[in-house]
Amino acid sequence: MFCKRGVDNYKRPLIDFSDYRRSVVIAGTGRSGTTWLANIVNYANTHRFMFEPFHPERVDVVSHFRYRQYLRYDNCERAFIEPARIILSGRIKNDWIDKLNRKSISRSRLIKDIRINLLLKWIKTHFPEVPVILLLRHPCAVANSKLQLNWDSPIEEYLTQEELTEDFLAPFRDKIEGARDIFEKHVFLWCIENYVPLRQFAEDQIHTAFYEDLCVAPEQEIERLFSFLGERYDKKIFDVFKEPSVLCRENSPVLCKRELTEDFRNYITTKQVRRAIEILSLFGLDRIYLEDSAPLVSGKRDPFAL
Repeated sequence: MFCKRGVDNYKRPLIDFSDYRRSVVIAGTGRSGTTWLANIVNYANTHRFMFEPFHPERVDVVSHFRYRQYLRYDNCERAFIEPARIILSGRIKNDWIDKLNRKSISRSRLIKDIRINLLLKWIKTHFPEVPVILLLRHPCAVANSKLQLNWDSPIEEYLTQEELTEDFLAPFRDKIEGARDIFEKHVFLWCIENYVPLRQFAEDQIHTAFYEDLCVAPEQEIERLFSFLGERYDKKIFDVFKEPSVLCRENSPVLCKRELTEDFRNYITTKQVRRAIEILSLFGLDRIYLEDSAPLVSGKRDPFAL
């Protein structure tokens, strides 16, 4: 099955032997380093790289999905399950989805998406064989990157979904709606997109990775990551750490990975950092990050039990 959007100019050869069980999902809020992590996992070009295939404005098969869709894990509507099966099985291609792909014949695929955090439990329920990786990065670093790119923070996409509000957001709604500026909106968005999946998953059902740990302790984190995936790797994987993501912003400074964990402090004030931690504390997410850049739960698959 082909997606209409972008397919007219799609001329690259691509054969995908469809089997959803041979897919890996990498998710995370935008600007958290998901493309970089996907490149690490796919360092040897063993997977077809599928870029954000759940984007409803780019992919026709999910055009009826919300831009940031939430589904209860037991939702069995065919209108959602079949498009997800098509994507996870690789039975779709277009210029958007395959713009970073370098593999012509594929028996497995790596699906990277920044809009499916609130679909992860639903995906894992209906496609249990698919390993799911959730990447987290300090919310101030994420907010800073978004501010540098003039990204909006469409919180209303979440607040207008009744089931999501009933299940998770009702206790926080007034605080979310009272966000005073775009920085606070970005932090609230980060909280929503991480609070929900971390509330839904139990230990060993999902792999939580941290951007900062990958920067400062790559050997340890690579071992933990590939152990979860049940895959082998060799030392060539560390070449990926020398290259910035293709989606790195143009004015991003050339820094070592360790320095990147602290770069946001050149733009975000101490007062803003403290306010961010106040917001995190509403959700209990101050168990993961405080004012220091390093996560408090490094090396743990089940970072906290909310």
